[in-house]
Amino acid sequence: MMLRRLVPAFAAVLLASFLSAGVASAAPGPYVALGDSAAAGPLIPNPDLSFLGCLRSTANYPKLVAQQLGLTIKDVTCSGADTVDMTNPQETDLGTAPPQFDALTPDTAVVTLHIGGNDAGLTGLAESCLNLLPPPFGDSCMEENTAGGRDVYGERVAAVGPKVAAVLDGIHARSPNARVFVVGYTHYIRNNGCYPRVQVWGKDANYVQAKVDQLNGVLADAAAADGATYVDLRTPGVGHDVCQSSSVRWVEPFIPGNVAAPLHPNARGMAGMAQVVGAAISAG
Repeated sequence: MMLRRLVPAFAAVLLASFLSAGVASAAPGPYVALGDSAAAGPLIPNPDLSFLGCLRSTANYPKLVAQQLGLTIKDVTCSGADTVDMTNPQETDLGTAPPQFDALTPDTAVVTLHIGGNDAGLTGLAESCLNLLPPPFGDSCMEENTAGGRDVYGERVAAVGPKVAAVLDGIHARSPNARVFVVGYTHYIRNNGCYPRVQVWGKDANYVQAKVDQLNGVLADAAAADGATYVDLRTPGVGHDVCQSSSVRWVEPFIPGNVAAPLHPNARGMAGMAQVVGAAISAG
């Protein structure tokens, strides 16, 4: 999921070593990576200095995939991005990022698209589910968002489908020969959560993950209708959620134990995701 309000000063503390990956058999290029912070990897060492406002990491999965497959990469993933930012400039705390589609050219051979979480507001949902006190103190985000028989975030997720379909049309118009891979979101929190270690009540944890799973279904359907390839990161992410130890998990809880943004992938997660995405591209 995505992070719009990161303090830029955190970038100054990124001093850990660069995470490298082995080189596999070469695949065609160039490769363009489009997407939000789930692909950009905010706060994971080391920062990509090409545009600090996007909080891209040099160890995010797009760059690791490019290394593994011997691809030339244009990584324009940007923290906080939504589907509008594919064709419009994106304002960040450190300047304006160009539209991500500017990276697409007629000779682009491979595109990964990791988008939709910000359109649905899923980071805001997760933040709203934080409860420092156990039930019955505080409010349930699940109950608030499903009151009166309406599922507020379910509706927001459903509305992402046409937006992603339009993005895929735009990719094909600019890069007609590209193989396109729509990348889903990983497994964030296990069934019933792990309160109080991660401060989300069990029923709220289930609601959050259900909305992520719903979004993955929307992305998979959009990919299928378009003829693109959907890449499932949810299944390989099981057992690597925020409830796991800092040496096992792929995503960080509200208080990170690894150098990464809260509620976002860490370096281990990016390495695991790179293996899955790289295998999908190779198989394609």
